[in-house]
Amino acid sequence: MTNQVLAFDFGASSGRAMLGKFDGKTIIQQEIHRFPNEPVKVAGTLYWDVLRLFHEVKQGLVKASATPFESVGIDTWGVDFGLLDRKGNLLSNPVHYRDERNVGMAKIRERYISEQELYSVTGIQTMDINTLYQLLYLVREQPELLQQAETMLLMPDLFSYFLTGKKQSEYTEASTTQLLDVKKKDWSRSLIEKLGIPKHLFTDIVQPGTLCGHIREDICQELSIKSVPVISVAGHDTQSAMAAVPAESEDYLFISCGTWALMGTHCPASNVSEEARLAGFSNEGGFGGISFLSNITGTWLIQECRRHWQLLGEHVSYNDLDAAAEEARPFACFIDPTSPEFIAPGKMPERIQNYCKKTGQYVPQTKGEIIRCIEESLAFTYRKVKDQIEKLTGLRYPCVHIVGGGAKSSILCRMTADACGVPVVAGPVEGAVLGNIGIQMVSTGILSDMSQFREIVKTMPDIVRYENKNSDAYEKAFEVFKGVVQC
Repeated sequence: MTNQVLAFDFGASSGRAMLGKFDGKTIIQQEIHRFPNEPVKVAGTLYWDVLRLFHEVKQGLVKASATPFESVGIDTWGVDFGLLDRKGNLLSNPVHYRDERNVGMAKIRERYISEQELYSVTGIQTMDINTLYQLLYLVREQPELLQQAETMLLMPDLFSYFLTGKKQSEYTEASTTQLLDVKKKDWSRSLIEKLGIPKHLFTDIVQPGTLCGHIREDICQELSIKSVPVISVAGHDTQSAMAAVPAESEDYLFISCGTWALMGTHCPASNVSEEARLAGFSNEGGFGGISFLSNITGTWLIQECRRHWQLLGEHVSYNDLDAAAEEARPFACFIDPTSPEFIAPGKMPERIQNYCKKTGQYVPQTKGEIIRCIEESLAFTYRKVKDQIEKLTGLRYPCVHIVGGGAKSSILCRMTADACGVPVVAGPVEGAVLGNIGIQMVSTGILSDMSQFREIVKTMPDIVRYENKNSDAYEKAFEVFKGVVQC
């Protein structure tokens, strides 16, 4: 046994291949391949460039082949999928969840099933991006595509299928669809039938850590590599990140912060109460339980601002933007990061300025002012969600864990600590890929169980603790923020 595995982690803006090796004491991660994940708009529809992404998977396999590894695991974002025909061929490129055709589909769903009944079955927050609404669009607008389709595979399962030829649906990823019965942990056949979605599209659900298959012989010959097992890890990147949270107790709050920020806690059972539904919480499948969480905008707004400025020829790094935000006046203006007007890409600085103008606030002018507005608004949104979780669970949480790319932003972590009134433990930064590695290592026998893995994570060098030092000022500003977002 080499004590080494290969993890592919796809975010909404980039992907990476990482080797993870257990040396007997700690897990050493080595990035061997990184690549952009840029959607492509064709004839008005926004697609994922899935064939290019699979090419990058092959490149990662080739680069990793210099040293032996025990297995491969893949995690991605949620909700999106590919359709295969009866011969197993991909019918079209998967459509991006931010495509405009998804807008308004939740209202159409009301004709089939009420919001209350839907939540009681699935426990998932209604968002136009969810798989349910994407499939409902096809039922209404492109039924011929569904007639050709034999199988639907969500993104991590699709990549695993490309590698192995095996079709199966991993539980944590399937739970993002809003088509899973949260209590039975299986597809809700009655809901699927009620919406007019063909039931044969859905494959068997497997738990994270299940063997999917082995890399196909033709791929091995093409790439001159050996065939190894492909493990269905926690396919939803949030749940892979959750597996890597270095929590000191069972009761903890987490923020998996990347393009999206998912904030919540780990629970043994679901909460499908009316209070939870009205507060916008989801019960997503997790590794060994339920992730009771709220889906919030993460660093998407910052990414889009930076992309806009780069298109204008201004080459600024994230460190540059954080430094500029440090110099800007605090609490000058706020936005609601969850507002629908910030979902689509394009001209994000202008949209933030327009929001501030229409809400009667100071309109940020400089890059630093715009970024500070975003980061303070994110921190206060996290505080709002923390209050909601504590009310719904009846618990008080002593700290907030931030994993993922957002953990790299010291200003965002400090603001979150002050806004939430408790310390923030930031890291691991590569939370999703580390969780992916850990699940593979337990599945292959490199590690004994997830408890051993989490003890190892606590010793990782990129774990940083931020104390709450300015909570009084943030408490006053939080009241102003609440008034603005309710406008």
